[in-house]
Amino acid sequence: MSLDTTQEKWDLEIKPQSTLFDLHLKDVWNYRDLLWLLVRRDFVSFYKQTIFGPLWFFIQPIFTTVIFTFIFSNLAKISTEGAPPALFYMAGNVAWNYFSDGLNKTSTVFRDNANIFGKVYFPRLIMPLSIIFSNLVKFGIQFLLFLLLLAYYMFTGFNIHPNWCILLFPIVIILMAILGLGLGLIITAMTTKYRDLTFLVTFGVQLLMYATPIIYPLSSAPEKYRTIIAFNPLSGLIETFRYGFLGTGEFYPLALAYSVVASLVIFLLGLIVFNKVERNFVDTI
Repeated sequence: MSLDTTQEKWDLEIKPQSTLFDLHLKDVWNYRDLLWLLVRRDFVSFYKQTIFGPLWFFIQPIFTTVIFTFIFSNLAKISTEGAPPALFYMAGNVAWNYFSDGLNKTSTVFRDNANIFGKVYFPRLIMPLSIIFSNLVKFGIQFLLFLLLLAYYMFTGFNIHPNWCILLFPIVIILMAILGLGLGLIITAMTTKYRDLTFLVTFGVQLLMYATPIIYPLSSAPEKYRTIIAFNPLSGLIETFRYGFLGTGEFYPLALAYSVVASLVIFLLGLIVFNKVERNFVDTI
């Protein structure tokens, strides 16, 4: 008696990828429990066996804001467009930290997880996604600190007027997440063959901060450099974030539209490159 196996259904089928656009996004959804487990692991391990524990989430933006206020506002006298310097720099720092942390950590995904990738099957995209989501938790804590500082200045009579652009806040954060993820995926794919790119990322991200309106508003940049700075996809996002909550400066719709297009293109390119390299990166890393 022969057994009919035509009706068998498998929970998991591992097949060769046929095209670069075969991203197996359905598998990522099926492994969502692993994603949340990795997010929890990253969040807990961040402050485990530390003296101050979760307080480090607050210490970093507070100290950075104090230093920026002293150097760039008190010494360099850089304009903050009427906004309180501490609030101006806090807004830029909180948003920048989310992007830079995501980029720095995703850019070493293949190198940091080579042993796991070589032994256990799961969608490789789970790892960089877990970094983005765990950083979102950290961003939420620091954003709460920013809101407390914002409330303090509003109730003490400072010229702060949040406006309708605050509704764009979720879009801005999503775009910052996919921009950092896309760049990180491209870099981590390239570092499987070119290890020295890791060192370039370390100080390249620091240099990028100065090409982004974090310590200065875009309107205060010299005219000949303003266009160059606007080509940075982060510029439109940071300016929109700051304008929506503080009501100072200007809203640049074209810069925001450019940021949307650039972020989506970089994200899709990152997915394609990551998808191509993950097939045989274990042999080269």
